[in-house]
Amino acid sequence: MFLRLPRNPRSVNDQCLSGESWPQGPGHAIAPQLPDDELRSILKEIDPQRIRATIEKLTTFGTRHTLSSQTDPVRGIGAARDWIAAQMRTFAAAARPGTNATVQVSGYTQQPVGRIPNATVISNVVTTIQGADEPNRVYVITGHYDSRVTDIMDFTSDAPGADDDASGVAVVMELIRILSTRPPPRATIMLGAVAGEEQGLFGANFLAQTLRNNSVDVQGMFTNDIVGASKADNGVTDAHSIRLFAQGIPSTDSASQLANRETIGGENDSPARQLARFVVDVASNPVTDMNVRVIYRADRFLRGGDHEPFLSAGFAAARFTEPNENFAHQHQNTRIDPVTGVQFGDLIEFVDLDFTARVARVNGATIWSLAQAPGTPKNVTIDTSVLTNNSTLAWALDTSPAVAGYEIVWRSTDAPLWTNVVPVGLVDRATVLLSKDNAIFGVRAVGRNGFRSPATFPFPL
Repeated sequence: MFLRLPRNPRSVNDQCLSGESWPQGPGHAIAPQLPDDELRSILKEIDPQRIRATIEKLTTFGTRHTLSSQTDPVRGIGAARDWIAAQMRTFAAAARPGTNATVQVSGYTQQPVGRIPNATVISNVVTTIQGADEPNRVYVITGHYDSRVTDIMDFTSDAPGADDDASGVAVVMELIRILSTRPPPRATIMLGAVAGEEQGLFGANFLAQTLRNNSVDVQGMFTNDIVGASKADNGVTDAHSIRLFAQGIPSTDSASQLANRETIGGENDSPARQLARFVVDVASNPVTDMNVRVIYRADRFLRGGDHEPFLSAGFAAARFTEPNENFAHQHQNTRIDPVTGVQFGDLIEFVDLDFTARVARVNGATIWSLAQAPGTPKNVTIDTSVLTNNSTLAWALDTSPAVAGYEIVWRSTDAPLWTNVVPVGLVDRATVLLSKDNAIFGVRAVGRNGFRSPATFPFPL
């Protein structure tokens, strides 16, 4: 059997025969959001040597195990907590006039459960840079400052935790240092070092629940966990990629929401996936010198991270992690194998500081672009009440004077990223000449400053 082509090959699927995209539709090809001059200046300030200094200091506390001493001034998680808080307060004190940067050490006593055998104080250290225009719209970046060795309950052995996760804390600290010296962003940025990750994501869960219980509009959260090395245990090196794990179907979807999502083909358009697409848009570029590699799952196999409590709280969240891991340098007692000579342990000698600085640039480009852009559009719907080859979308109009208008973005149903954009102006409803059966749509807001929000996927009326 063979395929007999028609005499006019363009009368069949153009995508197959000519390489052109399908479906054809309105608007123009979407372009990445490159950093403006201010953001370029922010990213240029990120210093690998300051990142080294933070990681080195955190490794000097012996162990930062959640169950280790909270009162010893030089060893244990308490000493690490106090040093992190002191550094954050130093940065906040040096904040630019008009930029409101505050530091809070908050937490609770976790009663015995699972990997917590005794009542244990869980403390988060968070710097908040208040938004000038929309202080209740919040974006969060965290790293966890606790560490561990092979035995998850061993809180006495040295656990330097250079990569897991002093590297993530160093990214957070470097962003605090730089962003506090800048004019305030439009929306609020929270940058935190959380505890209890290795024992069960306790610090992140406390932070997520606190924000939810206070009705804070968290529109995006990222955890940086194991972001310090570019070389795997098999020798593979990739110093210019960072993985971004993004959940598919939200765990908070009800049965009816899940059925609706499956019916309309929205499995790949969760808020977390839209957030991930935004990161690719603003942070995969020559300025960061990084490629953001989106992974379509919540996390790696057998692992978890601090974005998960935020997902469970109904917030869009994702995880940054290095592209190839060396498991001899994670969750291991520091030692040299007497037979193979392999060095085990999470030591700073295995951290690629230039790579970690590039990860910080990805985070900086992401968080600044989010906080400067309008908020993610709300109440976005698509009209499915009639049979038509057009598509009508509607959304709640943001009346802020900072919003210049809206864009409808679209892609073919099998494309991972948005490919086309249709500017529609400062309206709350628009019709595009493209069948909803053949494409996936989204709506994003455009600021007068040129920054664009993440897109929102529409559900039927």
